[in-house]
Amino acid sequence: MDRGRSALVRWTTALIVGSLAACTTVEVPPSTPAPGARPADGSLPPAIQQPASRWVPVRWSDLPGWGLDSLHEVWGAWVRGCEKPSPVQAPLCAEVRPLIMAGTAEQQAWIESRFQPYRVVEPDGSTPQGLLTGYYEPLLDASRTQTFSHRVPVYAPPPGVRMSAEQPWYTRQEIDTLPAAQAALKGRVIAWLADPIDALILHIQGSGRLNIKEPDGTIKMTRVAFAAHNGHPYQSVGKWLLDRREIREGNWEGIRAWVAQNPQRLNEMLWSNPRAVFFREVKLTELDARTGPRGAQGVPLTPGRSIAVDPRSIPYGTPVWIATRGVVLTQQKLVMAQDTGGAIVGAARADLFTGWGGYGDPPYQLASRLKQPLQMWVLWPR
Repeated sequence: MDRGRSALVRWTTALIVGSLAACTTVEVPPSTPAPGARPADGSLPPAIQQPASRWVPVRWSDLPGWGLDSLHEVWGAWVRGCEKPSPVQAPLCAEVRPLIMAGTAEQQAWIESRFQPYRVVEPDGSTPQGLLTGYYEPLLDASRTQTFSHRVPVYAPPPGVRMSAEQPWYTRQEIDTLPAAQAALKGRVIAWLADPIDALILHIQGSGRLNIKEPDGTIKMTRVAFAAHNGHPYQSVGKWLLDRREIREGNWEGIRAWVAQNPQRLNEMLWSNPRAVFFREVKLTELDARTGPRGAQGVPLTPGRSIAVDPRSIPYGTPVWIATRGVVLTQQKLVMAQDTGGAIVGAARADLFTGWGGYGDPPYQLASRLKQPLQMWVLWPR
């Protein structure tokens, strides 16, 4: 939810198909298209071609559910996006901020006057079968010192080491077993976790909140954010188990149950994924605790209103209307493109940030189960 500077994903899709946001370096997005011109005769403007999608202009009446969303719920995310806006979105931020106190009708009227909606389709113009998944920020118990129960390290990057796909460092197995790797990571442990599956989830999400027990016995909540990875490709442990018919469904409940029945094979499963993620500790103020980690746009994520996208399809900071219907979620609402991920690739592909919490909490439940069809429309300044 390989997500260079943020949280991040990837649950069922990530477990089965591979690379994650939290585990890959975010690429610099392509050049942002200029604002679309409004034809004088009221006709629709031309389509806009993007590297990974095509934007086809539509009318507001073409957006399913438009006018029914509680826009005030997304306005905070929009204002946060104005901390680091794109050149195209920046001129509108002076108008966005005062409207945070406006009613839905006024906010909707302003959007319709300042933006043009475009349906997001494939680069060749065909209508994609979009996909919506979810990710969250796990809340885990940890210890600042290694104890009998807490023995799984959360590492900061080794100093002075450059890691990339061109210059990969030690694999996950080598980090766990080679004296040279252990020596390079001496003194780099941020905290210790009790459960190796919790550590795996943290690596996949790319960010998390830790309730750390300090040496004096006090408990402090802090945030760990993605700092780097070892340069090796992500390999899904869920897919590894599915391919061997060890489990029937590639979800966390199935993986945990398999580990409980096969504790002697835990490392075999973990080492099937050569990628390792390194973190940095971030002070969690009372204000920071009210929002999610910073996404690839560089602004805090908002539960239910921030999505990760493919920046080759949709630039960061873009308002996006989404429509999805499924067993887990049926919604038609406005969200903000504020993050990305290695598994988030293609035209109509989005990952919904569901919030933060512990194992079994609602954000976890929604993120772990969400995998359903999606339609997307970008709102682009006129």
